[in-house]
Amino acid sequence: MIYYFRLRKKRTMKKLIYILFWMLPFAGVSQNFEYQILFEGIGDNREYFSGKALPQTILGSRGAFELGIEMDNHRVRGGLSQLLEFGSDLDYHKPKLTLYYQYSDEQKDFLFGSFPRRGRIDFPLVMMTDTLLYYRPNIEGLFGEVRWDWGHQNGFVDWVSRQTDVKRENFTAGFSGEIFQKNLFLQNYLLMFHDAGPGIPLPNDHIKDYMGFALQAGVRTSENSAVNGFIKAGILGSSFRERSVTNGFKNATSLFAEARARYKNYGIKSVLHSGKGHQFKDGDRFYRQDNYWRTDVIWYFINHEKIKGSFNLSFHLINWNDLDQQQQLSIVYLFGK
Repeated sequence: MIYYFRLRKKRTMKKLIYILFWMLPFAGVSQNFEYQILFEGIGDNREYFSGKALPQTILGSRGAFELGIEMDNHRVRGGLSQLLEFGSDLDYHKPKLTLYYQYSDEQKDFLFGSFPRRGRIDFPLVMMTDTLLYYRPNIEGLFGEVRWDWGHQNGFVDWVSRQTDVKRENFTAGFSGEIFQKNLFLQNYLLMFHDAGPGIPLPNDHIKDYMGFALQAGVRTSENSAVNGFIKAGILGSSFRERSVTNGFKNATSLFAEARARYKNYGIKSVLHSGKGHQFKDGDRFYRQDNYWRTDVIWYFINHEKIKGSFNLSFHLINWNDLDQQQQLSIVYLFGK
């Protein structure tokens, strides 16, 4: 009896191998192999003397790769992303796993898994600071976008931390989009962050909720203009509560305006927030002040199709009184097929 089952199992394995062998040529015809390699150079020197944000110098480089297959607008990819922060050991930052499914066509995108943040999530710094690109380059959750001839809308969920006895449960969810008519446009942003405690409760620790939105209308320069840019203005709002501590939500609103312009290899960007300070979990801390004006002078020193390099000299005016400055260097080399 035992011999019979062993013989039957062996025959079944042979059949499976035979079927797979004949399926391989068809799989090779219908599927396309893809890869992507990223190098990112990071230089960020923050000369902050006002005490309103953390002064620090961040220098490092990131290497990442993805391998995958694509078939009829469906793709599956996997890879690794590793940050080497200068002055630290190689294992100071753990490698980040990239592993996701994607469906994409002319009208829509859908991604599920752990996938790169760059090029997909673009929120104002008041809501999501740029250090997230350094230390949390991947979204771990899902992303979807729908596009029309007159605009687009997308949404995402990022599961930041899974609850254990000692680790908190965190997730972020957001929506953003734009509608436009010729050179006029209207942009919207909506963000929520949920911060729950660990499995073993801590004394005097409570669930926190952060929510906010931005709505801005603006106008862009025409496509054949020598200067490429836009100007937009609107309202910025936020709500924060710490359950059992605050009396409901603490709400804030302010004027939120931005202007950008680029001529050849040079650019300027200016952002103004004036009203009441905002509290976002992962937002730039300067926006917690009632008045904040940031101006960047930008030099785009590498403009290759696959390599982009820029240098920012940033000035931060806080409450019309304190002036901090910052220098940022970025080199991004991305290629693949």
